[in-house]
Amino acid sequence: MAHIDVSDISYTLADGRPLLDGVSFRVGEGSTAALIGANGAGKSTLLRIIRGELAPDSGVVAIDGGLGVMDQFVGHRAGGAGDTGGADAPGTVHDLLVSVAPTRIRDAALALERAEDAVIENDVERTQMAYATAIADYADAGGYEHEVVWDTCCQAALGLPYERARNRDVGTLSGGEQKRLVLEALFRGPECVLLLDEPDNYLDVPTKRWLEDTLRASSKTVLLVSHDRELLARAATRIVTLEVGAVGNSTWTHGGSFANYHEARTERMDRLDELRRRWDEDHVKLKALVVCLGQQAKYNDDMASRYRAAQTRLAKFEAAGPPEERPRDQKVSMRLRGGRTGRRAVVCEQLELTGLMAPFDLEIWFGDRVSVLGSNGSGKSHFLRLLASGGSDPDPAVLGPLGSSGGGVLIDPVAHTGSARLGARIRPGWFAQTHQHPELAGRTLLDILHRGDDGRAGMAREEASRALGRYGLALAAEQRFESLSGGQQARLQILLLELAGATLLLLDEPTDNLDLVSAEALEEALAEFEGTVIAVTHDRWFARGFDRHLVFGASGEVYEAAEPVWTESRVRRMR
Repeated sequence: MAHIDVSDISYTLADGRPLLDGVSFRVGEGSTAALIGANGAGKSTLLRIIRGELAPDSGVVAIDGGLGVMDQFVGHRAGGAGDTGGADAPGTVHDLLVSVAPTRIRDAALALERAEDAVIENDVERTQMAYATAIADYADAGGYEHEVVWDTCCQAALGLPYERARNRDVGTLSGGEQKRLVLEALFRGPECVLLLDEPDNYLDVPTKRWLEDTLRASSKTVLLVSHDRELLARAATRIVTLEVGAVGNSTWTHGGSFANYHEARTERMDRLDELRRRWDEDHVKLKALVVCLGQQAKYNDDMASRYRAAQTRLAKFEAAGPPEERPRDQKVSMRLRGGRTGRRAVVCEQLELTGLMAPFDLEIWFGDRVSVLGSNGSGKSHFLRLLASGGSDPDPAVLGPLGSSGGGVLIDPVAHTGSARLGARIRPGWFAQTHQHPELAGRTLLDILHRGDDGRAGMAREEASRALGRYGLALAAEQRFESLSGGQQARLQILLLELAGATLLLLDEPTDNLDLVSAEALEEALAEFEGTVIAVTHDRWFARGFDRHLVFGASGEVYEAAEPVWTESRVRRMR
C-alpha cells in the first residue's frame, strides 16, 4: 500500500530560526494531497525532508513505495529556500529524462555515459570492457525497455519521437514543455509515490487540465505543492496547510477538497477561538476560587483541605497549558497606487512580433484590465517585453523601462514590425515571469529598498522595514534576493512596482508562485490601482477579474474575447 507518513517533524534553519515544529500528516494510498501555506513557510524544505535530502531535527518520515520527484524548478537540484540554481540543468532531453528515471535505471544510465566517454577519450581494451559491462547493466536495469516509455513521453510533450528529441538542448524547450515532459515521465513510470513541487507553473491551461485529469485518474499516491486554486479544487482530495507559528510552523489537514476549504478553515479558527475563550474563563475562575478559599482558610481550619485541593487543581490546569494556539494570520497589504495618464494607454498598429503572430491593431484605454491568454510560445511574453521597453519608439522622458526592479533592468529587444506606442504619462512597470534579476542578486531586501536605483528613490531603513512588513517579508529583510522562495521573490517584485510609481502594470504570470493569501491581496490591490493593467496569465481564477481578454491564437491570429477563453472555439475576431 503506497503511502506517505510524516510524524512530528521539526527542523531548524542554519541561522537558528525554527522553521518546522511537530509537522504530522498522512497521504493515503491513491490519494492526491495538496500542501499549501504562506510563501517561505517551508513547503519546499518539507518536501526535501520527505525525499530524504535533508535530515530533520526530530521526527520520522515513512514512505511505502518507489518515489518520483519533480522539483519546483525543473532541471535544478534543490538548494536552500528559493534556490533556483544549485546545480546546472541537464543539458539534453535525454539528460532530463534520466534525472527523473527510477533509481536503478538512472544509475545505470549515468554509468553507461561515463563508460562511453571513457572509450571516446581512451579507446583501449580496459575501457571497451567497462563499456560492454555498462551496456549489459543498463539492459539488466530495464533501461532499453524504459526508453519505450520515454518515446511516449516525448510524443505527448514535444510531438517528437525520443530518438529525434533525445539530443535536443533542454534550454530550447519552454518551461511548460519541460514540466510536461517530466510529468509524463513520472506518471508513466513505475514509482507509486510522487512528490510534485509547483507542477502547474509554466503550464498553459490545456496542459493544466491534462494534469488535473491525470491526477484524478492516476492510482499513484501524490503530494503536491500548488497555489493554483482551480487545480486545487479539481484534483486534490485533501488539503494539508502549513500554518505559521511562533516557535515553528505546523500542519492542519482538511480531509476534503478545496471547494469547501475556506468554510472548514473558518470553522477551525472559530473553534480554536472558542476553546481558548473557555480556557481563559476557566483559568480566571480557578484562580479566583484559590484566592477565595485561601482567604477562608485563614479563619476556618475546615477550609484548609479544600484550599490545598484547589491549588493542586490550578497547578495541574496550568501545567496542561492552554489549547492549541490559533495560527497567526498571514497579512499582506499591497498598495498599487498608479496615477492619471492619457486616455489611450497603448496603441498598436499592424503590430507583428516577428515569427510569432500575424499583424494586429489594438487600443487599450486608461483603466482597462486586459488579460493576455494563449498557449505557451505564442508571443505573449514578447508582447509585454516590447511594451516594458517603451514600445516601438520609447519616450526618453520616461526614465528607461522601469521593469520589476523599479529601474535599471536591461530588457532584450523584441523583433517586430508595425508599431506599439505608449500614451501620455505612461510609466511601464514590468513583472518578469522568470524572476531572474541580476541587478538584485547578492543584495538583501532591506538594502534593495534603502538604496533604491535609477528609477526608484531610496527609503529610510525604518520606512523600508514597514513596507516589507506589509508584504509579509519582514522576517526576510536581511536575506539576499536569490535565497528567497519563488513566492517571496514575486511579492518583492510587486512591492518594487508599487514604489516605482508605475502607471501601466505589465504582469507576466504574477500569481504563479504567490500563495493564496498573496494572490488575493494582489487581486484587491489591482482593483484599487489607478492605472492600466495588462497581465499574461494561465491562472483561470485570476483571469476572471479582468474586463478584456486578448487571445494569442495557435494559428498566429490575435483576437479579443468577451470572457476568458482557453480554447479557440468560442471567440469573436478582432476588427
